Amino acid sequence: MEHAKAYIMSKPEAWQDYPFNLPVAVYKIRHKMFATLSESGGHWRMNLKCEPLEAMMLRDVFEAVLPGYHMNKAHWNTIMLDGSIPASEIERMIDNSYQLVVKGLTRIERHQLETRYAPAELYRSRN
Repeated sequence: MEHAKAYIMSKPEAWQDYPFNLPVAVYKIRHKMFATLSESGGHWRMNLKCEPLEAMMLRDVFEAVLPGYHMNKAHWNTIMLDGSIPASEIERMIDNSYQLVVKGLTRIERHQLETRYAPAELYRSRN
């Protein structure tokens, strides 16, 4: 869990918020959410944005990847951080979520980010 949290916070201009009445950390780029992290009953889980086809494929490959809890299940996955998914794969899923949200920002917001950061930082891909 600590590794995932540190990796999320390493993304350019990522910040943590608690907008809900629950102890759910929400990670955003600008004003848009790209990840959540929460603990319930000693189990940590993370929600990440994903392309719908890839979301379904990841659910087929990993038992610890489920349809997004309290999210649009076509576009979000819940990842149970139980150690069954390699850290490199979790990082890849975080990268994909972050880049999907960056690509969805307004043109002005994207341009501001793209003038501050290298494309590899914003659009890292580990496919």
